[in-house]
Amino acid sequence: MNASPNAVAANQPGPDAIVSVRNLGKVYKGGFEALRNINLDIRRGEILALLGPNGAGKTTLISIICGIVNASTGTVVADGHDIERDYRAARSVIGLVPQELHTDAFESVMATLKFSRGLFGKPPDPAYLEKVLRDLSLWEKRDDKIMTLSGGMKRRVLIAKALSHQPGILFLDEPSAGVDVELRHDMWQMVRRLRDAGTTIILTTHYIEEAEEMADRIGVINKGELILVEDKDVLMRKLGKKQLTLSLQQAMDKIPDGLAALPLELSDDGLTLVYTFDTQSEETGIAGLLRRLGEHGIDFKDLRSSESSLEEIFVNLVRKPKGEPA
Repeated sequence: MNASPNAVAANQPGPDAIVSVRNLGKVYKGGFEALRNINLDIRRGEILALLGPNGAGKTTLISIICGIVNASTGTVVADGHDIERDYRAARSVIGLVPQELHTDAFESVMATLKFSRGLFGKPPDPAYLEKVLRDLSLWEKRDDKIMTLSGGMKRRVLIAKALSHQPGILFLDEPSAGVDVELRHDMWQMVRRLRDAGTTIILTTHYIEEAEEMADRIGVINKGELILVEDKDVLMRKLGKKQLTLSLQQAMDKIPDGLAALPLELSDDGLTLVYTFDTQSEETGIAGLLRRLGEHGIDFKDLRSSESSLEEIFVNLVRKPKGEPA
C-alpha cells in the first residue's frame, strides 16, 4: 500500500465527503512546520480516528478545520462552506470538544449550554438540551455549578456544550483524557449513538483501544504528515500479521537448516516456535509447516493463533523511515 493518501484525485472532494482538506500546511512563527501538504476527505456519517505521537500535528489539524488556527497554505471546506471565506456558516456546522477543560466554572451546566447555543444564533430548545444532558448522564447535574463537578463530569459538559447548537460534524480532541475506564466506555456508547443519528465524528486519541473499538476509518499523522488513511478493517487486514505459536514437546537449540527459510522464530528457552504468515494470502503455509515439522521429528503439544492489534500496526507505521511504503 502506498503510505501517502495525499494524491486525492483532481483536488476535488469525494461525493460523500462532509469535510474536504486540500494541500493544507502550517508553519508557525519561528519556522516550525506543524503540518505538511495534508489532503483528507472525511466521509459524512463516519467515525474517523486520528492517531499519532505527541506533537505529530493532530490538534493543529483539528484547530485549523475548526477555524481556531489559520493555515499557512491550502483550503478546508466543511459541509460545503469554505472555512475562511464563509467562516460563520462553516463554524455553525462544527462542534469541538477540546483537550483542556475550559468552561465557565461559576455557571451552572444548563446555563452554559443555553449560552453556547445562543452564540450560534439558535433559538431556545429546552427539549433538545434536556436530551443532550440525559444522553450524557448530566440531567441530574443541570443546576450544579461546573466548578463542583468531577473531572469526568466536566468533560461530559464540554461534549454537551459542543452539541448544544446541533452540529453535523463533531471533533473530539482526546475525549477520554483523565476519564476513568467505566466513563470511557459510556462515552464510546454515546459517540456511537451520535454517529448512528447522523453526526460525523472525528476524534484524536492516545488510547489505541478507543480507535480500534469505535472508528470506521483510521488516519495516522506523524511529524506533520498524514501517512495513511484507511478503513479500519482493511488496514488491519493489510498491515496486520497472524502468528501461529507452537509449544514444543522438547526444547530445541536452534531451528533446523531445512526450516531456516521459513518465517519462524525460536524462543530463548527453545520451547516455543512462532510462525508468522500473511493475512492477505490465500495459502497460509500452515499445512506445509506442520508436515515439515513432522519430517524433522519436531513434536508439539499445543498451538494457538493470534493476530496483530491496531496498536502494533500503529507502532510499526510511525517507526518506519520517511518515504518507506507501508
